[in-house]
This record gives sequence, structure tokens and C-alpha cells, in this order.
Amino acid sequence: MTTSAYQQMIFVNLPVNDLDASKKFFTDLGYTINPQFSDENAASVVISDTIVAMLLTKSFYATFTKKEIADATKTSEVLICLSAESRAKVDELVDKALSVGGTPTGETQDHGFMYGRAFDDPDGHTWEVVWMNPEAVES
Repeated sequence: MTTSAYQQMIFVNLPVNDLDASKKFFTDLGYTINPQFSDENAASVVISDTIVAMLLTKSFYATFTKKEIADATKTSEVLICLSAESRAKVDELVDKALSVGGTPTGETQDHGFMYGRAFDDPDGHTWEVVWMNPEAVES
């Protein structure tokens, strides 16, 4: 890794069936929509300073690829994993997702030094939320 001040970002582009419903789901989780990069075809969901989920209508998503668009409710195209600052924050985010329309997926993973749970968003994309004890990763 470099020690440069530049912070590399990730933009996860996800096809969605109902853009308004997807925007509501993510804002209900506490994330914000950046209107500068959002319109009737896309919503820019700001997850952190360096992570953005771009929710794209399927027709708009199709303009970026010649591949068939996966139906995330039937196939797995990606597993998105977010870090959390504590075990409690893992539970807080996953429980909130489940209360606003997400569905549980997978089993709770508890390895002592690492704890994680997962949910599927309304379009079937899997979001894992994981806490890892910082002492376990220090060298």
C-alpha cells in the first residue's frame, strides 16, 4: 500500500428493478443520495467518503455491458461486504436493513475475532456486514 493522501474510491454499479423503491431502501438505512449524480435512470448512494453504490435502472445498466444482466434473486453476481466498527454496529445495520425491506441471507458468522451477518436488498444483491477485532489484524 502507498501512503499517498489520495483516497481510492469504489463505485459499485447495481441494476435495480424499481429505482424509487431502491432509493427508499437505502435512505431508510441512513445513507444519502447525491443528487449531482442521480436522475431518472440512476441514483448515487453515498455509503462513505470512498464508497458509492450506483443504483441503475436495468435499461440504463444495459448500456454499459453487452452481457446478460443477472437476476440477483436467482443467481449471485457479487457479494458486497461492508466493514463495521463493532459487533453491535453489524447487528444494528443488518437489523435495520431487515426492518425496511431487506431479507436475511446466510448464517451469522462468529469466529470470536470476526463477526458478520448478511442481508439481500430488495433486488436480491447480497450485502455482508463484518466486524474484525483490530488486534487480530495488527502485525
